[in-house]
Amino acid sequence: MKEFDSLYFVGAGGIGMAALERYFLAMNKRIAGYDRTPSDLTRALEGEGVEIVYDDDPALIPDYCRNPETTLVVYTPAVPESHRGLQYFRAGGFEVVKRSKLLGIVTENSKGLCFAGTHGKTTTSSMAAHIMQVSGVGSNAFLGGVLRNYGSNFLLSHTSPYSVIEADEFDRSFHTLRPHVAVITSTDADHLDIYGNYENYLESFAHFTELIRPDGYLVVHTGLDLVPRPVEGVTIYTYSQTEGDFHAQNVRYGDGEITFDMVTPWETITDVQLGVPVEINIENAIAAMAACRIVGIEPKDMKEAMASFMGPKRRFEFHLKESGPNGKVVIDDYAHHPDEIKASITSVRKLYPGRKISVIFQPHLFSRTRDLCDGFAQALSLADELYLLPIYPAREEPIPGVTSQIILDKVTCPIKNIYTKENLINSLQFLNFEVCLTVGAGDVVNLLPQVCAEIQKQH
Repeated sequence: MKEFDSLYFVGAGGIGMAALERYFLAMNKRIAGYDRTPSDLTRALEGEGVEIVYDDDPALIPDYCRNPETTLVVYTPAVPESHRGLQYFRAGGFEVVKRSKLLGIVTENSKGLCFAGTHGKTTTSSMAAHIMQVSGVGSNAFLGGVLRNYGSNFLLSHTSPYSVIEADEFDRSFHTLRPHVAVITSTDADHLDIYGNYENYLESFAHFTELIRPDGYLVVHTGLDLVPRPVEGVTIYTYSQTEGDFHAQNVRYGDGEITFDMVTPWETITDVQLGVPVEINIENAIAAMAACRIVGIEPKDMKEAMASFMGPKRRFEFHLKESGPNGKVVIDDYAHHPDEIKASITSVRKLYPGRKISVIFQPHLFSRTRDLCDGFAQALSLADELYLLPIYPAREEPIPGVTSQIILDKVTCPIKNIYTKENLINSLQFLNFEVCLTVGAGDVVNLLPQVCAEIQKQH
């Protein structure tokens, strides 16, 4: 990296790209890039010194990014090969690499704590980064969500030997990493548009375990279909909420709080309190604390960090939380896989027993909706009311016959409808939400200000 004075990011507004941009800004590199549309994140990056354009015209590339000997080009797989900027760089002899290759370089030059899995990886990696920060050891953390504790998805340390990385299985990106500690939270089928079938998906995780350094560690959830293949010298631990080398006991719920004791191979850490008290975070905390304990973080520091952890944005984030038994509640969650949605609705039920749970869900990707339709319907049937939005296409073109209707037809909850975003907003005054949960990986989050404002009027 020393030979490059500047880096150009194609897809600069992606959450994973943003962490790398911030890292290399801190390394005194000149950073520029392209994204399709402005966002809160691109505006924040521009304020920090990243020069971003919103048109793929090569004429807009700054002069300092036009020398192939001094500029490295980084792109995300979501950017099409027809992108004119990418074509300019490739024709000009620039080194053009995926974002994941840069993360691989980071793990080759640090002790990487890498968190992989179909779901849970953003929260667990964020918890681990916060633990490392609170302990004073620190890390360079590259995360898939903006941590509310820090207002960023990147944490910087010029002195720590550790990095914390969300290891993304999409497009096999995590195969560039060289973990010191690898955590695998789950291997439920996803991204079948990339992998073709579940066997290939599992094989990808198995290969990830082969990349752990010989003196490293694998922490894997119990009961997965995965058969790990780590090299000789890697120590394997298991975890879950109820069993494994790391697990919880004496779990206590009360007054909106969750407290538990964590059993490790070396001791029992008593009275761990969750800053974000939802049931799925018991298991997430065990995974994060296991990785940090392995590298020597003290129990008192881990307990302090877990109690003060506020969570990443869009991971079970409260947007309205009125007090009292009839107080209105609005929660937003990035859940976009059936198991995640099931865990999210189940957690809401435990927090608010006896209350009416209304779910607004925006499916993400036509292929995922097609492949996991039955699972979505089963999970969403746990709601009292379901309000389905049209599919958010992201990187995909429509697939004939695949719409939100194929989920709705199989949902069994008593009240269910499909709304456009506009119709939903116009109908809010008639819906009488008690506890509202918005879920999805698309832009459903943009509805929250209007949803909260309308609910607050209904007293």
